[in-house]
Amino acid sequence: MPKPRKAQISLDATPYYHCVSRCVRRAFLCGLDQLSGKSYEHRRGWLENKLLSLPSVFSIEIAAYAIMSNHYHVVLYVDSEQARNWSDYEVAERWHKLFRGSPVSSKFLQYKELSDGEKIILDLLVAKWRERLQDISWFMRVLNEAIAREANREDQCSGRFWEGRFKSQALLDEKALLACMAYVDLNPIRAKMARTPEYSDHTSVKKRYQKAVKTQEPNPPENQVKGLLSFTGYPNNEFKKGLPVPLTDYLALVDWTGRIVRDDKRGALSNALPPILDRLCMDQQEWLKLSQGFEKSYKIFAGGSEKMKKASQLLGYQRLRTT
Repeated sequence: MPKPRKAQISLDATPYYHCVSRCVRRAFLCGLDQLSGKSYEHRRGWLENKLLSLPSVFSIEIAAYAIMSNHYHVVLYVDSEQARNWSDYEVAERWHKLFRGSPVSSKFLQYKELSDGEKIILDLLVAKWRERLQDISWFMRVLNEAIAREANREDQCSGRFWEGRFKSQALLDEKALLACMAYVDLNPIRAKMARTPEYSDHTSVKKRYQKAVKTQEPNPPENQVKGLLSFTGYPNNEFKKGLPVPLTDYLALVDWTGRIVRDDKRGALSNALPPILDRLCMDQQEWLKLSQGFEKSYKIFAGGSEKMKKASQLLGYQRLRTT
């Protein structure tokens, strides 16, 4: 039986998570249905636009994503500190962008005087909403429900569009985070939907490439893609906010890995190996194994053995869990 979500996610262990959501129907989420001949390619744009809009509401940022034909991948960063620092007004305002809220919160947002009883109700609501706005399950719920409604309306049907549960993996250290991001960004390459990362439609890596070539200094966070978590390039021993390598190093690594993954390049290890692997203390074969099969290499947790042991203890597992 699958573990409940609270037994898989611990922000004390890591703020970074890889999530995958798959369609439950035979019909495609996106792309061309070979049986009916109908194209659903436009739905990739629906999903990408909705995904990139949610960080403006949630205290959750996007590190990487790839939208495929019947599923999508996203790597998320939960910024709990930001959520704690929001005022009550900002929490209520953000929640009302997603849902109707309550008469009390509507009154509060209109700067109307609240009774003592209404203030108590508001405090309870704000506390609940503050938690939900930094909750990955709520993030995925809002995203998936919006797309399901649009797809059901277009298909003129009802019922489930997505599988009941999305898959999540905790990314416990730098190696796991960057390997998972590369795995996500290279999904279209492995699926033969694109030949190079910069031409992989509806992926984070394409957006990063497009932005990087338009500026002479792509590494400063202020010059990177708005709506995506920035590469800071600074040592990240405490694993704080910001991706822990320079953007240009990561793009070079993804480009190199993508060329190896292609069928016409399989097994041909280039001499122009990006130096980032030396910093991560990973050899070529180890990197390729993770970046080509991350979901098979790890299950619930991804990272070094000590990190996985600590995460298992935080989540109450009786033994080290990698599956």
